[in-house]
Amino acid sequence: MIEDQQEMVEVLALATEMRWPGVGFVTTRWGEKGVELAGTEAPDLIILDLGLPDTSGFEVLRRIRLFSDVPVIILSVRADPSDILKGLQLGADDYIVKPFRHQELLGRIDALTSHSYREAARPRLSCGRLYLDLPNRLLQRGGEAVPISATEADILHELARNAGYLVDSSSLAQAVWGEHYPGADESLQIYIKRLHAKIEADPGNPPLISNKPGVGYSMLDNAVTL
Repeated sequence: MIEDQQEMVEVLALATEMRWPGVGFVTTRWGEKGVELAGTEAPDLIILDLGLPDTSGFEVLRRIRLFSDVPVIILSVRADPSDILKGLQLGADDYIVKPFRHQELLGRIDALTSHSYREAARPRLSCGRLYLDLPNRLLQRGGEAVPISATEADILHELARNAGYLVDSSSLAQAVWGEHYPGADESLQIYIKRLHAKIEADPGNPPLISNKPGVGYSMLDNAVTL
């Protein structure tokens, strides 16, 4: 956890240790140290504040993403949609606004840290010019490797698995996050926008992923399980 409010650190350390006895909980209030620990500790997940005393949390995230795809949850008082969008565009897997319910954070931690188990049980998929290998977190577009986060991979997998059919937003959110997820519709919109930029030849006119506003999303090509 990269957070400069000691009371917040102590509360969340206790909450996670009660939820997952024996969990290792490493903390720092400094962004520079957080980048270092992300490399040396190889954590399963990072909780990142944006208002750090030495540098911006956005800069910390940008530098971590240069060498690691570890799941990152941004935890911040900054609720402006532009900040949320920037965090997700820089590679955060989730964004939670303070104040928040502890159970909500623990649920999202649980969802993100269980990605690896769900991925291992899922097959590889080919969908049009896309190839998705979830166990190895590999996405190829026309043979070109494309960086992808755990959440993006789960969204793509669910859409490819149901290619040609409309997947309603609540079903897609449940498949990705595993439980009720406050703000799921807004989060899905941001993730789909990121995926458009990564996999579409023309993100402004997406032929692979389409959406029916207020209902859900669909992938147009036929998916083949490999």
